Amino acid sequence: MSKVMLIGAGGVAGVAAAKMAQNPDVFEELLIASRTVARCDAIKADIEKRGFAKNGKKTVITTAKLDAMDQAATVAMIRDFQPDLVMNIALPYQDLAIMDACLEAGVSYLDTANYEPPEDAHFEYSWQWAYRQKFEQAGLTAILGCGFDPGVTQVFSAYAQKHYFDEIHTLDILDCNGGDHGYPFATNFNPEINIREVAAKGSYWVADPSGDKPEVPVENRKAFDKGWWVETAPMAIKRVYNFDQVGEKDMYLLHHEELESLGCNLKGIKRIRFFMTFGQSYLTHLKCLENVGMTRIDPVKFNGVEIVPIQFLRALLPDPASLGPRTKGKTNIGCIFEGVKDGKSVRYYVYNVCDHQECYREVGSQAISYTTGVPAMIGAKMFLEGKWTEKGVHTCEEFDPDPFMAELNVQGLPWQENFDPVMVP
Repeated sequence: MSKVMLIGAGGVAGVAAAKMAQNPDVFEELLIASRTVARCDAIKADIEKRGFAKNGKKTVITTAKLDAMDQAATVAMIRDFQPDLVMNIALPYQDLAIMDACLEAGVSYLDTANYEPPEDAHFEYSWQWAYRQKFEQAGLTAILGCGFDPGVTQVFSAYAQKHYFDEIHTLDILDCNGGDHGYPFATNFNPEINIREVAAKGSYWVADPSGDKPEVPVENRKAFDKGWWVETAPMAIKRVYNFDQVGEKDMYLLHHEELESLGCNLKGIKRIRFFMTFGQSYLTHLKCLENVGMTRIDPVKFNGVEIVPIQFLRALLPDPASLGPRTKGKTNIGCIFEGVKDGKSVRYYVYNVCDHQECYREVGSQAISYTTGVPAMIGAKMFLEGKWTEKGVHTCEEFDPDPFMAELNVQGLPWQENFDPVMVP
């Protein structure tokens, strides 16, 4: 009997729970835990209303109130429920606390985003990679960043490397959201995390800084393992790309966590970039909020009380979990590779197109939560079925991509291939 404890009750957690309920032969029992137990109860009620079942089986779902930063309480709940896996779909600030609890309680771990300290808008794998030896010695598995990007983008990379390339020289990850929710300004996932990510400096990874000729002034270069980070001002690099089933969109270079692990694990890699699309309304509103200090992450005094402006802003913005019924359009997320196979030049593009309204009809979610929650479920399925169980702390490209790629087609995120893609300049 497979049992999973899911920590978190936002839009992504709701999708992951619903997709687990669609696979009751693997996910026999599910505990959903969060500080706001009412949200856990709402997820459970929605799943039960939809009547998900398979071959006469239904996932048994329970809920509980939990502050995941309270390690003792988390350990106690894990020991009481005795899950095979803990899925952390809470805020990335909580990653280390939950990993510590998993080690103490002796259970494996999976998350969708790498650790980010609350006081610093900066994320990297170093904090979680420091747990490698602890998880190995405990005989446990930790799967990091198992959403879409990071997550599926790394599986796409492992698949490309396994089947089509001897060496991958360049990789561009393109994340396009062609959806429209009708609000002047809203974020498709946690507003605090989204705004911190977008407002940060852009960066890309290069193996040889002497061969790189950046088109905008470089603020910093810093050595990293096999290569170098090239840092630019936020939104300094813009491209226009014509996305299948979405159309032509403006996209901007951002820093993103999977660049760090892919720089370590792809053979022959020379450059990795990440681009995300943004509409002008979003960028204009974000700039205004930055200019008046609403995106600050440090506390300020207001009427004698300390508040963090970005957290106050989060309370004012629409809840991403509420965007499903009003969001129309499609997403297109994928990877474009260039490299060599048998001495010949190869270009390859693998991507998924996801429809916001189809996601809403299936699980009551918009596509951004869907494209993160479904891969989280698949990663958990890979672990529970014994396909991704190497001990230690691992990112998704370190496992066999083939069974995960097969599940994407089955679970609602079918992928497409293009062997003559338009490259990003």
